[in-house]
Amino acid sequence: MKTNENKKNSLKHVLFGSLIGTTIEFFDFYIYANAAVLVFPQLFFPSSDSTMATLESLATFSIAFLSRPLGSAFFGHYGDKIGRKFTLVAALLTMGISTVTIGFLPSYASIGVAAPLLLMLCRFGQGVGLGGEWGGAVLLAIENAPPNKRAWYGMFPQLGAPIGLLLSGGTFLLLTDSMSNEDFMNYGWRIPFIASAFLVIVGFYIRTKITETPSFENAKKEEEEVKVPFLELVKSYKNQLIFGTFAAITTFLVFYLMTVFTLSWATSDLGIVKRDGLLIQLFSVLFFALFIPVSAVVADKIGRRKMLIVATAAIAVFGFFFSYFLSSGNIVLVTIFACIGMSLMGFTYGPLGTFLSELFPTSVRYSGASLTFNMAGILGAAFAPMIAIWLAKTYDVSYVGFYLVTAALISLVSFLVISKDEHKF
Repeated sequence: MKTNENKKNSLKHVLFGSLIGTTIEFFDFYIYANAAVLVFPQLFFPSSDSTMATLESLATFSIAFLSRPLGSAFFGHYGDKIGRKFTLVAALLTMGISTVTIGFLPSYASIGVAAPLLLMLCRFGQGVGLGGEWGGAVLLAIENAPPNKRAWYGMFPQLGAPIGLLLSGGTFLLLTDSMSNEDFMNYGWRIPFIASAFLVIVGFYIRTKITETPSFENAKKEEEEVKVPFLELVKSYKNQLIFGTFAAITTFLVFYLMTVFTLSWATSDLGIVKRDGLLIQLFSVLFFALFIPVSAVVADKIGRRKMLIVATAAIAVFGFFFSYFLSSGNIVLVTIFACIGMSLMGFTYGPLGTFLSELFPTSVRYSGASLTFNMAGILGAAFAPMIAIWLAKTYDVSYVGFYLVTAALISLVSFLVISKDEHKF
């Protein structure tokens, strides 16, 4: 009876339920990124040296990358043991509560060193929640999908990235344009953190209405459950874990080069006004959103692996043009550069969740997909902006492109050698 109930899952609930979580994920992630530059250095890390205060603030930004694999392992274990639905709700609440709490934290001036410690704890909680959110959201979509439309269903949680980016960037742009700097620093920066509670409530409501996925119920019925999914992954699916991680690093790297690095370089070294830089980024995100569904349609026709190989090869070629676009100082060329890069990001990001999920059987799929994705995040994103800035400052901006080309070649090899075993859903 449970399996039949699962087949009656509303398409609207399934797709919106997967989309809402990843939208919250990226909204939360980027309001923190903006605040880590604009607000936290002054309020949580006061120092006579403003550069050191900013570096200390940005260090807390990386905490979420390091804690995401812990969330993947923890929530992945229970997602494979007791089900996708309950685990997704728990991951959403972990992430949401951590984010909303940041909006109420007292500053260093009020409680001293406890303020940055509490901020780091909340950021750690965000990372743990995010680590469990992505994999579960993708599985919620594709384990309810027809076999010939897995990439199409799987792209809905991926759409949360550009939507979250647009919401976060737009929110901070609106706040900084409509408030005085004093009001923004006093209370305005707290608004997006606290307002994210609304998204969490909507996501919680939608997810409680969804029944367990048919794939998980069928695996449970056939007694395919494993005692410790992580140990089973390491024992039987090392190939998929290792090469799946390396296959995904280019997706993360191109994303953070096109967002954090490009915005930083354009505004600090090319002389583009910060507001214009933010507008360029928000405009380019529209291309990111557009090409996610396009890539999913193509991936369902020619296969997820082929689609990702083509996209990764295109990214490698794109890497050779970094210097041409970013050394010009021409705002039109920088805008074109950002739009091309984000279009390629859409092509590689759209089918990625489906591809990683298809590497693993149902009994370890939550753990496997989540770990490969979030480990790739550490390798491809955690230190990417710092490495890119160092390369550009020490050598030349063209070396940032070579950095991307190298990562793309690693991913291409990984796509070619990774196990091609098919796992039933």
